[in-house]
Amino acid sequence: MAKGSATPTTARRRAIAVALPTYVPHRFLRLLAAIPKIARRRQRQRSLIAASPSFRPPLRTSEKPRCGIQSRTPSPTGEVEAPPKPKRPEAEQPPHEEPAAAAAAGKYWTHRHSLFSLYDRGVRMDAEGWYSATPEAIAAAQAARASPAGLVVDAFAGVGGNSIQPLRSPGNPVAGISVSCRGCYVIAVEIDPRKVELARHNARIYGVEDMIEFVVGDFFRLAPSLKADLVFLSPPWGGPSYSQTPIYTLDMLKPKDGYTLFQAAQKIAGNIIMFLPRNVDINQVEELSWLCSPPLDFESEENYVQHRFRGITAYFGNAAW
Repeated sequence: MAKGSATPTTARRRAIAVALPTYVPHRFLRLLAAIPKIARRRQRQRSLIAASPSFRPPLRTSEKPRCGIQSRTPSPTGEVEAPPKPKRPEAEQPPHEEPAAAAAAGKYWTHRHSLFSLYDRGVRMDAEGWYSATPEAIAAAQAARASPAGLVVDAFAGVGGNSIQPLRSPGNPVAGISVSCRGCYVIAVEIDPRKVELARHNARIYGVEDMIEFVVGDFFRLAPSLKADLVFLSPPWGGPSYSQTPIYTLDMLKPKDGYTLFQAAQKIAGNIIMFLPRNVDINQVEELSWLCSPPLDFESEENYVQHRFRGITAYFGNAAW
């Protein structure tokens, strides 16, 4: 029985093996033979493209125009040239920036005129300046506390925003008219020589370069030898990440803590203005006024630009109203 049952099974297997249609193997074999040729042809095309950077495969004239292009002009060789990529409008580009500064502009680019109202006249920034420069409206309000015909020390001048504002015309605070009606004189201290070059250039744009003495140096070393009527302090806050801290303390300021910074400023003048993060511990800031004997008058205000809370300004001494 076992032998008899094996015979039909073998027969069925043989029948299945030869049951393919006769026309399929021919097409299949031709496809197998064509694959190496297709692969070699594609390899030669890749080699030609790699060897010739200017090589461009011809475009079909039957293609429909895209992106508003109505027609394509054929070249002398018969090829149809692709349309050039649309360029970003000049008004949307930072034309005066170095590559690193332009890359850092990012989200700050749309607020450029709030930093410098005359930005389009050639104001220059570095990468740090985009997020550390005091908005012009805030700097103007801070400068209004400076006494006319006074001497102001800007301890961390950066790209010059706060150094320029005390010299602006009070009758035309935004238009950038090069009139120095306030009569102040500013000593702008900055440790980075590249920032000093940018600040001097920006002061020239606003027409107040002659009323600013730019000094390349460390404020903490220069403070004992300086005397002025008012000191403005806008020290580095530690970059944009400062906003992620629930409560910003004075020891987080750079390059030294707020207490050391305030004591250095006291050696120059009894009138001090500090621009600080919006999440700063205001109780710590008020304690600074008690470092003097007698204690200095103290006032703080919240600063807004276009309804956005940007920082807190602390006024000490006669700068407090």
